[in-house]
Amino acid sequence: MALLRSSLQFRVPVNTTTSLRAPSNIISNPRLPRRAQPTARPTIAGARFFSGSPVLKASKMAYSNPSSEAVAKLVSTPFPSQSFVNGQWIKPQAYSGSWDVINPATEEPIVRVDNAGRPEVDAAVKAARDAFENAEWSRLPGTERAKFLRAIAAKLNERKAEIAAIESYQMGKPYSESELDVGDSASCFEYFAGLADKLDSTLVKKVESPDAAFETSITREPLGVVGAIVPWNYPLLMATWKVAPALAAGCTMVLKPSEYSPLTVLELARIANEVGVPKGVFNVVVGAGASTGDILAQHPGFDKLAFTGSVPTGSKIMSYAARNIQNIALELGGKSPAIVFDDIKDLDNVVEWIMFGCFWTNGQICSATSRLLVQEKIADQFLAKLSAEVNKLKLANPHDPKFKAEKGYVGPVVSKAQYDRVLGFINGAVAEGAKVLAGGNRSPAHDKGYFIQPTVLLVKPHMTIWKQEVFGPVLSVHTFKDEADAVSQANDSEYGLGGAVFSSDDAKCKRVSRNLRVGISWINCSQPSFSSLPWGGYKKSGIGRELSEEGLEAYFESKQVVAYKDPSAPLSWYPRS
Repeated sequence: MALLRSSLQFRVPVNTTTSLRAPSNIISNPRLPRRAQPTARPTIAGARFFSGSPVLKASKMAYSNPSSEAVAKLVSTPFPSQSFVNGQWIKPQAYSGSWDVINPATEEPIVRVDNAGRPEVDAAVKAARDAFENAEWSRLPGTERAKFLRAIAAKLNERKAEIAAIESYQMGKPYSESELDVGDSASCFEYFAGLADKLDSTLVKKVESPDAAFETSITREPLGVVGAIVPWNYPLLMATWKVAPALAAGCTMVLKPSEYSPLTVLELARIANEVGVPKGVFNVVVGAGASTGDILAQHPGFDKLAFTGSVPTGSKIMSYAARNIQNIALELGGKSPAIVFDDIKDLDNVVEWIMFGCFWTNGQICSATSRLLVQEKIADQFLAKLSAEVNKLKLANPHDPKFKAEKGYVGPVVSKAQYDRVLGFINGAVAEGAKVLAGGNRSPAHDKGYFIQPTVLLVKPHMTIWKQEVFGPVLSVHTFKDEADAVSQANDSEYGLGGAVFSSDDAKCKRVSRNLRVGISWINCSQPSFSSLPWGGYKKSGIGRELSEEGLEAYFESKQVVAYKDPSAPLSWYPRS
């Protein structure tokens, strides 16, 4: 598996482009030279750290992408460790803390990152506001902005192997999944570039006036400056879902990635800069959620807040938006059901979909179909097969050379805190009376890393683990009698993000799909997502939709325009002398 480009020197990209003309191809901007005479820190587990320019030493590591062997022998790469504001990498004005980004497979540090404070957030908001109100970005034709989005997509595809490896390194997910994430991110930028191409002819809509003296129309205008916070499970992809439509619409953005996995979002900032996206249009501030994230979420300088993450944090951000009267979009948690009827014809295929729907991305997916409902008649047979297959799943460090050509393995969860949380849910469920059908413990094969066995638990609906989002490789199972019982149990949740139904009866599938109170419904599958379809949930799973034309529309405001056709004609509101 290719990780990082060989012989890449530490260079900080600085955008010196003053014109907003979109590039016909990718623009290579001048960069600042490497800082002279850096002070070396001690080598830690294959990672070399320099003051101000952390460098990961990768030459001894082997990786798992069989299609990228030509670049598998690597020397080093820089990781940005600072915020990106107004086209430059900036250090905090005052020390407000720093933290190590940890490799969850080894528990070793990758790079130390500076915590952005209020001055950096203020500077980022000011840069975004200036870029929106005082520069050309929001007034560019959509066709011109589309060229920037396509240039970003091209760069992501060009650097797919490298960026995917960084994603796996900071997140612990299998490399093959990270590579798909990078490809999906590139496709998402391409999709919204296509929508941006069509904008110019749709921004003004004439409306027939009931009064012939007036000409009326509706215009759509970029919403403004967006503050965004994204989670650690899909760092690059979740950022893309916000950045691509916002930039396509003509908005500007300040984005904070999770402190657990900021590196690929910083690479996205580097790419945006390299292709000539004007300074201030896309800014990234790095820091902990409780500090930098809280400062960003409370900032009155945003026209919209967009957040993906937990329900408690989303609720807090919603209260901030209410205080500042800001537009808001929330993509929150889920406890999605998967319903398996007894008329399924291919048990093996359904078992694989159930495993994929829960254990993909090491089980850390908001839409994971982690509540399995199996019809009573086939429950014993189905669960015996499922448990046997889950017990075959391997846990592995994504960079272990033994897994060079492997697919379908599970990596570690992202952090010690998440590891403790997931095991706490499992132990709590057992204490409540749940039966362990597979897994249930830390991986005995790993003395380091946050590895948890893929787990299947037979539970009762009153148990905590059936109701609350675990965000780890844990599948809870219960049985149902008939279709009405299945739908009732599936909808008995405070969440409503996704749901899956498996049956050979097409009419039944469509009927159940219609009756599920969810924003995303899968029939005989689980987890497929496409840029052209809206993503979001009912109930506590969020507000608003991402992706699709609906996701683009979320970054516009509507304005009615009423024109008096003949300014020389008197209004005759009062008699004139």
